[in-house]
Amino acid sequence: MRRPFVAGNWKMNLTRDESTALASEIVSAVGSGGNCDVAVCPPNVYLHAVAEATKGSSVGVGAQNVYHEVSGAFTGETSTEMIKDVGATYVILGHSERRNILGESNEDVNKKLHAVLAAGLTPIVCVGELLEEREAGRTIDVIKEQFTGSFANISAEQLGKCVIAYEPVWAIGTGKVATPEQAEEVHANLRSIMTEAFDASTAESVRIQYGGSVKPDNAAELLGQPNIDGALVGGAALKADSFVAIIKAAG
Repeated sequence: MRRPFVAGNWKMNLTRDESTALASEIVSAVGSGGNCDVAVCPPNVYLHAVAEATKGSSVGVGAQNVYHEVSGAFTGETSTEMIKDVGATYVILGHSERRNILGESNEDVNKKLHAVLAAGLTPIVCVGELLEEREAGRTIDVIKEQFTGSFANISAEQLGKCVIAYEPVWAIGTGKVATPEQAEEVHANLRSIMTEAFDASTAESVRIQYGGSVKPDNAAELLGQPNIDGALVGGAALKADSFVAIIKAAG
């Protein structure tokens, strides 16, 4: 049985004080964590402060991005060791905003994935199609291409240490949401793609989150689908009450 996992992607939002206050509220509300893993992913500049606010709790902390090199002359970048040093244990990779706004390729995501796994951090690797790709009937082809490229030269053992997030780009921050049936179809196909590329046992063990306008009022139905193992939450993660409601729907 895969343990549900709900992570909040705060994106480029909140101040330091707002970040630590939100983290503290979530810690208080979540308690020992129940039947669901929980993480919050603040901007990198607040990782240490949020890690301090969540220290000793069941709430994990993740970064929203990382660079693939260990160190060097890479102005403005952050390494896996730096992320670990400030207390984070998760890293979001290949989010659609990085793929589609900042031009990250599957190859870029793959380099980062190898670095994250080598550092002992847990990657949350995002895949998802654009609206025009869905309307053209290419959703599964796009997902397979992103999965194959992003997970190139990864072993079954390494895949088992990863989390995947399916985020239809057309549903991120738009208020639109994939129906539970649409989301489940892609999650089930992802599971089949993993089975084909690796093996059924590994595919069954990997948690696949859904992301894309997840809110308290749609979380239970989405997270009740057999292949949806949690959520990567955007806007609703910026307020403790809505984020905690989604956690309760998952657990």
